[in-house]
Amino acid sequence: MSNTRRHFLKKAAGTAAAFTATSAFGQDDKKPLESNIKAVAANDKIRLGLIGCGIIGHYDLDCALKVPGTEVVAVCDLYDARLVRAKEVWGSHLFTTRDYRELLQRKDIDAVLICTPDHWHDRISIDALNAGKHVYCEKPMVHHIEEGAAVIAAHKKSGKVFQVGSQRASASSVLKAKEIYESGLIGELTYVEACCDRSDALGAWQYTLPPDLDPKTLDWDKFLGDAPRRPFEAARFFRWRNYKDYGTGVAGDLFVHLITSLHTITSSLGPTQIFSLGDLNFWKDGRDAYDLVTALMSYPQTTQHPSFQFMTRVNLADGSGGLLKTKLVGTEGALEIGWNDLSVHRLKRPTAPMFSEGYDALFTYPKATQEAFLAKRKQQYPEDKYERWVKREPVETYEADKSYDDRYDHFLTFFNAVRGQGKVREDAEFGLRAAAPSLACNMSAEQKKIIQWDPVKMQLG
Repeated sequence: MSNTRRHFLKKAAGTAAAFTATSAFGQDDKKPLESNIKAVAANDKIRLGLIGCGIIGHYDLDCALKVPGTEVVAVCDLYDARLVRAKEVWGSHLFTTRDYRELLQRKDIDAVLICTPDHWHDRISIDALNAGKHVYCEKPMVHHIEEGAAVIAAHKKSGKVFQVGSQRASASSVLKAKEIYESGLIGELTYVEACCDRSDALGAWQYTLPPDLDPKTLDWDKFLGDAPRRPFEAARFFRWRNYKDYGTGVAGDLFVHLITSLHTITSSLGPTQIFSLGDLNFWKDGRDAYDLVTALMSYPQTTQHPSFQFMTRVNLADGSGGLLKTKLVGTEGALEIGWNDLSVHRLKRPTAPMFSEGYDALFTYPKATQEAFLAKRKQQYPEDKYERWVKREPVETYEADKSYDDRYDHFLTFFNAVRGQGKVREDAEFGLRAAAPSLACNMSAEQKKIIQWDPVKMQLG
């Protein structure tokens, strides 16, 4: 037996009994999922600057401002109309600018939310950390894997709080799944599958273009950044996720969430091999980012978990209406996790040695051999003392209230850390370990080969 297996089984034996004693296992009624992240006292205001005032910028800032002791003082965006809208939503007092560097120079800003296109994440994160700001950077942390080391170095040097904005790391369903997984209730992990499928235009990033657009009211050259030079195209500016020059496709947008959940639950550092297939099947609208990606990853054995396979998929043209699910399959059961819910499925193994009394090899033997075998088995394992069949336990389900917002919990984690209470779960190293396998999926699909990744050193093989 491997050291990892011994470690796992020893840990499971010490915790499973305590867990099942308190979880009322066997009842199939739903149990509430509640946040286990509490806000610390907000004695001083945390003053925020928003960089990137698009869809996610609005989502993030609106949510951040619900946390006690926060206020926004400045907003940056490259499109003038969004700066007008920022003042309509958050107050006419706001300082607004097209240049994020002006925002970073302000002494009244403690932390910034970086909600820009992916290809700007590394540069702005580094500049913000160097300017002494705490940073909440939307996922994926980087546009290219090789950019990650510089962000990690800047984070370590700065002494500031840095958190990647994949809120699954703080979600109540994921943290409950982590508790159940670590209890050993589903046995030894063997396989994980996850998907995040979508079926509508919004889910496929086909965002509405402004009807009265004047190109002079936005900064196209600054938007391009380190991307190739090209003439202005409204679709590239407002629907940037559709293009590899600025976004990271379904892998960077959605695989990151799924991998973040997996790494949070299992404490894994990541896979060593990634293979994927990508295609453009439905959204033939000029984009060059795949609308379907399927990937298979190999996770190595560690002291935290045995080796296992991970299969993941995103389909932006799902005819069934969309699906989000992560399923961890163990030797004794499985965990199925939605966005704000989860269920536990367990098998009750027979106490007698497992034997198929149906279409087993036994029926191919002479009748006398069959009868002798069954008589001996009945004597050794009488039916009144031994369970002879695999049975399913009642499903145990958990669900958060409809008002629950995992994004809020993620911001609570961030602001608590800014105030010196606790640590974030998704710092720069975690962020790269979630982003790199995702971005490697794009590499694998494009290069049609397996990508080797060292999750410890955080380097391509």
